[in-house]
Amino acid sequence: MKPLSKDSSIEDVLRERIAVLDGAVGTMIQACHLEEADFRGNQFATHARDLKGCNDLLALTRPDIIEDIHRHYLKAGADIIETNTFNSTSISMADYQLEHVAYDLNVAGARAARRAVDGIMKEEPARPRFVAGAIGPTNRTASLSPDVNNPAFRAISFDQLVQAYTEQVRGLLDGGVDLLLAETVFDT
Repeated sequence: MKPLSKDSSIEDVLRERIAVLDGAVGTMIQACHLEEADFRGNQFATHARDLKGCNDLLALTRPDIIEDIHRHYLKAGADIIETNTFNSTSISMADYQLEHVAYDLNVAGARAARRAVDGIMKEEPARPRFVAGAIGPTNRTASLSPDVNNPAFRAISFDQLVQAYTEQVRGLLDGGVDLLLAETVFDT
């Protein structure tokens, strides 16, 4: 086995040891006690909808907070940092009328995690770290009807889901993730 270095792949690391994934980002964001202005930033100062609670948006409006959370997990021993992009599809962002920024959210989320990982790698080059592009469920399902009176009804099509996830994955890859992590997806 070759010694691990900053150039080691995730496969190299997994051949040597168990890799540790970071923890919940949402609860760390809640601990920051952010206000509406934090979610709006300058870019969305006049947006028509309330944005507080749209945690993925912080990659654009408060990337410093997201990077700091990533750094905390890295300092605690995480080997893999998930991007703060769990809901960053055009489908989920429709709740905030932010469908048009889905790609940008994924690029920004990936870049925030990448900066944190690259920073820790400068401090500890012998211990490789990686960025996982987090892909979560949408708030619509193609496998169940949201209408109990019409079991055949679907609020979204498979093709719409493919389009939204393709945009998300493209943004994550363009932002510099090392791997993709589909998590908590409930739709069969």
